[in-house]
Amino acid sequence: MSGSFHSEKLGKKVWLTNHAIEAMAKRNITMPEVKKLVELGECREMACQHGWIYYEFPERDDNLMCAAVVNEEAIIIKTLMIRWQVR
Repeated sequence: MSGSFHSEKLGKKVWLTNHAIEAMAKRNITMPEVKKLVELGECREMACQHGWIYYEFPERDDNLMCAAVVNEEAIIIKTLMIRWQVR
């Protein structure tokens, strides 16, 4: 599995950490779902370039999917979560 791709929406390369790739396997998340999450999801940024991208997948019964990210020269996905809740 490749650990990177380019996001048209964000105009940056997206990198997945090893932890994010392990989380994908553990939670049965596919790379096409990660790409859809990044391209169609809502971004919520917090302090110091850290934030979340989240998206509801109607075809999955474990909504809401969320990526914890660092936004720098590239978007770095630190981990992926399911059953996430917006706070």
